[in-house]
Amino acid sequence: MRKTGIFIVLLVVLANLGIWAYANQPKEARDWRGEIRGFSFSPFGKDQDPFEKKYPSVADIDRDLTLLATKANRVRSYSSAEGQEHIPAVAQAHGLKVTAGAWLDRDLDKNRMEIEQLIVNTNSYHSVERAMVGNEVILRGDLSVAELGEYIAEVRAATKVPVGTAEPWHVWLKHPELAGLVDFIAIHILPYWEGVPADKAIAWTQDCYDQVARAFPGKPVIIGEVGWPSAGPRWEKSEPSVVNQARFVREFLNLAAEKNYDYFLMEAIDQPWKKALEGRAGAHWGMFDADRQPKYPLIGEVVEQPLWPWQFAVATLLALCPMVLFLRNWDNLKRRGQLFFAVLIQVAASMFAWTAFLPITTAMTPAGLTVWGVLLPAQAALLLVVLTNGLEMSEILWVQRWRRRFLPVEEKSGGPQPKVSIHLAIYNEPPELVFQTLDGLSRLDYPDFEVLVIDNNTAREEVWRPVEEYCARLGERFRFFHLPKWPGYKAGALNFGMSQTHPDAAIVGVIDSDYVVSPDWLSKLVPYFDRPEVGFVQAPQDNREWQGDLFKTMINWEYNGFFQIGMVHRNERNAIIQHGTMTLVRRTALNEVGNWGEWCICEDAELGLRLFEAGYESVYVNHDFGHGVVPTSFAGYKGQRFRWTYGAVQILRRHWRALLPWNKSGLTLGQKFHFATGWLPWFTDAMHLLFTFAGVFWTVGMLLLPHEFEIPLQVFLVPTLGLFVFKVMHALVLYRARVRCTFWQSVGAAIAGMGLTHTIARAIFNGLWTSSKPFLRTPKGEGRPAVFQGVAMAWEETQIMLLLWLTAVASLWFFGLDNVEGLLWAALLLVQSIPYASALLTSLASTLPRVHLVLPRFGSGLLRMLWNPRPRRTPMG
Repeated sequence: MRKTGIFIVLLVVLANLGIWAYANQPKEARDWRGEIRGFSFSPFGKDQDPFEKKYPSVADIDRDLTLLATKANRVRSYSSAEGQEHIPAVAQAHGLKVTAGAWLDRDLDKNRMEIEQLIVNTNSYHSVERAMVGNEVILRGDLSVAELGEYIAEVRAATKVPVGTAEPWHVWLKHPELAGLVDFIAIHILPYWEGVPADKAIAWTQDCYDQVARAFPGKPVIIGEVGWPSAGPRWEKSEPSVVNQARFVREFLNLAAEKNYDYFLMEAIDQPWKKALEGRAGAHWGMFDADRQPKYPLIGEVVEQPLWPWQFAVATLLALCPMVLFLRNWDNLKRRGQLFFAVLIQVAASMFAWTAFLPITTAMTPAGLTVWGVLLPAQAALLLVVLTNGLEMSEILWVQRWRRRFLPVEEKSGGPQPKVSIHLAIYNEPPELVFQTLDGLSRLDYPDFEVLVIDNNTAREEVWRPVEEYCARLGERFRFFHLPKWPGYKAGALNFGMSQTHPDAAIVGVIDSDYVVSPDWLSKLVPYFDRPEVGFVQAPQDNREWQGDLFKTMINWEYNGFFQIGMVHRNERNAIIQHGTMTLVRRTALNEVGNWGEWCICEDAELGLRLFEAGYESVYVNHDFGHGVVPTSFAGYKGQRFRWTYGAVQILRRHWRALLPWNKSGLTLGQKFHFATGWLPWFTDAMHLLFTFAGVFWTVGMLLLPHEFEIPLQVFLVPTLGLFVFKVMHALVLYRARVRCTFWQSVGAAIAGMGLTHTIARAIFNGLWTSSKPFLRTPKGEGRPAVFQGVAMAWEETQIMLLLWLTAVASLWFFGLDNVEGLLWAALLLVQSIPYASALLTSLASTLPRVHLVLPRFGSGLLRMLWNPRPRRTPMG
């Protein structure tokens, strides 16, 4: 590897280090070296839940209070039942004071049990210094002030300690009569739930305390809960994080010492079970996590993710070897291209490392861990697609020179030209369409060729008979064959044509029934067969009669991108896809590999792969020698892509062993790479369908079982939004550079391509589950469908789109507009719906009238830019 390659590696690694370090740079806060006055304490472990009647044992409480005794001298409990009645006894053994609580709600029998046990504990243990009767009872509306007052009076009469109740600070101001019932006022100040920014939270806390203290002079005020969550959704302007929690706690502890506040820090230990009550933030208020490990120090700097050096190290190790191999072997790229792809390798590795660490860096429910386990390998596959697309971008945009650039042969050799047999397989085609194709063939300037028209399985004589008569009028070069019942679909017809080919024919050409070829098609391509290693010569497909038609314009440019970008890229490694029109094949090579495969509905691409396996080369001349007709309806467009995708899966199922890197199949590594990765984006469309239904299922789970299902935003965000953004960018950038269309035409092409996502996904799953499907003829030359047919042709996609919209609305309703994570989740669902909406838009476009009818009416500046391509440089290759 050259010095510049080493420099690029070092540059990328150092930049990656800088990004990780910047994102996790330490934050400063006032140190706290003293003792914490008190903790709000719930002893539930991460596998315990009062809703499931799984309560902590005495040993659990002892474990926790042993830990807390090293940090504080007081704890506040919330209940005197269900295991928490043991807190005063255990606390007394550890020298801790307790503000003992009784949980009150609308269950009067349970309330009676709580009050009686609170009285017993208060009178039995000198560790109990105060009694807290109820927690936020008035806020929830479980009891009236008078009803709560009766419970308070009962405890005051039966004990000798101060008795109070706890409510948020504003409830005391709203119900001042409550203060007359208690010995002390316990207020909750939780700026997160009030949407206060983290940098203003301390001042806001002090102001709340002062308001209550001024309202009730002479009455002791303690802070029953004060704190900040370390994780959860952004709530208005409040952002939970470890850094924000640490800074708030440390600033508050210093403030409390200065002001001599009596307080209980909310809270000692994370309580995962609270997620069902308060969402994800409710589970992350502790100074210690659910494993009883401290989240942050009270002295020195605070880091959001202390494990980031390990994440950086893993990301660097994952990227280092691919970067070195790339820079050693891709010396035909400009430095910008090498740097771009090296950065992309590092970004992909960093994203994977970040996702792989999520179970360690983020608290996850069992369901969340399950989703992570499923999506981690899926994300690896998606990142592989991103890298293959990125390599295509690098090699298309920044290649120094094209190594396999083939141009039309301008000088004809003086010797005899090989005979060419052109095969035209038709089935139920409109005769007028075939007539145009035959007329184009009759104008070829090549000296020696024949045309075999093979009609297979057309039942109506009025359809095939005119074609037979037309061939007869064109002369002896044109021969017509009608096969009433013939197996093998198009491949079967072409194999029959091989049996009827003139013995002297050395080259076999294939075109589709709607293609009008230019006269010089054969004369400018056949000379490439002078090299015996050339097995087939391919020219791109192009289209006609699309101008002024919205739908046809969209799909014309969608097709065009493959031939101007994908085929040019594949040609560099002698790995093009053979497509069944505008192709010329050496007859002996065709016979050698066993002719056309009748088992595969994409017989052309499958034949090209077998020719490569046999050691033949291909030639791709990126010049238009013919124009066909695009499908008229979205149904025809979908059916065509379904056939291509299903055929690709058939090919992969038959030839996958030949694509293994270590298998000596006759294919080069470059050919294996392109055939293995070229169809990979179609498999990501299948994954998109899985992500779609997973997102819907998960939303329903969050609505019905919020305790079990949390917003898996980080796990879904990368594969969904990241891949979508990259795919759009990839398409638009390459179109801008290599396809002779306007920006808006490239946008239309992108919409048409995205509209096929569901069709491709269905074809992938059908191809994996079944072994054969009938050959689907692509209808052309049909009439324009009506608007209601436009909806019907995209009905499946429309239903999925509406389902995603419905779940997005339900998510907004459930989480509210103030919950940022809820908003992002709804946004992700809407992003998931874009391909399905694209299908509906593309289908409706096929029902619109030709645009030139409305252009003058609208002044049409933007519309004309959409339909009329401006001159661009001719794509290389």
